Amino acid sequence: MVTATTQGVKISVETFFQPDVSNAVEFVFAYRITIENKSESTIKLLRRHWYIFDGIGIWREVEGEGVVGEQPVITPGGLHQYVSGCHLKASVGKMFGTYEMERQTDEFLFEVKIPEFLMITPFMLN
Repeated sequence: MVTATTQGVKISVETFFQPDVSNAVEFVFAYRITIENKSESTIKLLRRHWYIFDGIGIWREVEGEGVVGEQPVITPGGLHQYVSGCHLKASVGKMFGTYEMERQTDEFLFEVKIPEFLMITPFMLN
């Protein structure tokens, strides 16, 4: 698991290879994100911006509103967790990015770092 904290918002990421839906030309990974609000203000996740690097040299960017169809509001001391996935052409890759958050008390916008995490098939670790 990797973690990063920005302005009182802690992001933790765990990855899981999905062998049942992977094959020799497409490797599928799931990742679980935990967003913990360690600040004193209620926050709302507005947008995400991902950078995805496939081990064969392909870079992709993904931007959009919310996460998995939601724009969660997280109270102080609260957390939001979700699971999503990524398809790669190589058996190894990585992702990182940012969330755009809004502090609910004054509508202040700020970015939260999503730490870089690796996606590696288990057979690459042997």
